[in-house]
Amino acid sequence: MNVENRTLFIADNLDIMRGIDSETIDLIYLDPPFNTNKQYRAPIGSPAAGASFKDIWTDEDIKDEWHGQIAEEHEALYQIIQSAEITYDKSMKIYLMAMAIRLFEMKRLLKPTGSIYLHCDPTASHYLKLVMDSMFGKAAFRSEIIWRRSNVHSKTTRQFGPIHDTLLFYSKSRTCTFHPGTRPYTKAYIESRFTKSDQRGRYQTNYLTGSGQRNGESGEEWRGFNPTAVNRHWAIPRSLRSYLPNEGLGMTSREKLECLLEQELIVFPRKQGGQPMYKQYIGNGVPYQDIWAYQPNTKGALFESDEHIDQDVKWLENEPEKTGYPTQKPIGLLSRIIETSSNPDDIVLDPFCGCATACVAAERFGRQWIGIDISPDAEEITKLRLQEQVDNARLATDNPNWFNPLTHVIVSSDPPQRTDDTEAATQLNRPRAETYKSELFGIQEGKCNGCLYSFPFRNMTIDHIVPRVETGGIPDDRKENLQLLCGACNSTKGDRTQEYLIHKLRADGIRY
Repeated sequence: MNVENRTLFIADNLDIMRGIDSETIDLIYLDPPFNTNKQYRAPIGSPAAGASFKDIWTDEDIKDEWHGQIAEEHEALYQIIQSAEITYDKSMKIYLMAMAIRLFEMKRLLKPTGSIYLHCDPTASHYLKLVMDSMFGKAAFRSEIIWRRSNVHSKTTRQFGPIHDTLLFYSKSRTCTFHPGTRPYTKAYIESRFTKSDQRGRYQTNYLTGSGQRNGESGEEWRGFNPTAVNRHWAIPRSLRSYLPNEGLGMTSREKLECLLEQELIVFPRKQGGQPMYKQYIGNGVPYQDIWAYQPNTKGALFESDEHIDQDVKWLENEPEKTGYPTQKPIGLLSRIIETSSNPDDIVLDPFCGCATACVAAERFGRQWIGIDISPDAEEITKLRLQEQVDNARLATDNPNWFNPLTHVIVSSDPPQRTDDTEAATQLNRPRAETYKSELFGIQEGKCNGCLYSFPFRNMTIDHIVPRVETGGIPDDRKENLQLLCGACNSTKGDRTQEYLIHKLRADGIRY
């Protein structure tokens, strides 16, 4: 890894990410502009006073060569971005272009076991999902998480109050790190379902079989019970693995059932025709689902219902978390993401870190982190929040020698230098004219400069406007003398002038 832990870059994240080595990041969380065209400012007197940003990208933020790069690397994605201008407007095309060029880098940075969470709202979430599906592949999609950010939002227009954001969760592969936590059952649910008890605690009975027949040993008879006869098969749940030697690896279904029976975890039916059931204890609760709720006025705690608080974030109730930074997200939200999709010492990247919530959460849970933000205010806010983290930890442990991460934060505006960059050498070996192809594709908006028809990037060829026969046989490779033509137009032009090509195309009725 060519970037040190606790590095905060104050620069355009595209430049920084292009300098980071490939497959070095375990988890990426990004909270980019939402394309709402709103101007956000932190209130005067708040810790983040002075911080401001406009929640949109404009034409000036888009470079011509991005068109060619996206079209060259992923033609289908480029078509999706082009179509967004038709279905929405040009601002959405610009927004997706700026996001796609950065997501290319994020995909490159992720390790094979890495994951990415893209935070967005309904303004662009459905367009971004098309981009993510196209770039990472539909099989890489894990979840669309709905995060309820407030209780109520009054609208004067005829619509329901918008009170949620969306997080698009994708992974680099199916071997991604994933160990979600659980939330407690509600009191009403426990009282209605877990009606029995033994020395281990309260429990309910649940099925040891799954629907459908199996030809293997999971469909065989055990102690007089034949699951195949009722179109079922033995399906011992994962929650019982901890009761089995080596979590049941190498054991047959019969052997597992006998082991569970010895530990009095199986209940036989009292009536004829019934099935054996297992004792399901309350345990830690139910695993998190894809709807996450935030209860306002709790300074960042996450709630699954109004009846209880998640234990892992309960202590956040009294923490003065808010800095006044526009669009700040709660620590509880980032804590859940980091604990679910990373391990201790893993590297977390937030390329739009803002007020550094992801960085602070990563520090809190023993992860390494890299933050990037284009605003100079990010340095002061990050250090302020890390100091609060240090103070809270010191008070909690009463340890004067508590490690202070503030003394180790590295702030830089310079992009790192890749140590694995074979692409740069490849670019140097390309003909000079070819290095302009992506930029020319953007300048010409994907259209042939002869017939003016749109063509895929791969079907475009570099042409010298003033042919080499007029420059002494030495090609003039200056960008001003280069254009992209389709194969037919390039063949028609040959070593003649651009004026000849235009005249010929008009005479043939191809260009008007």
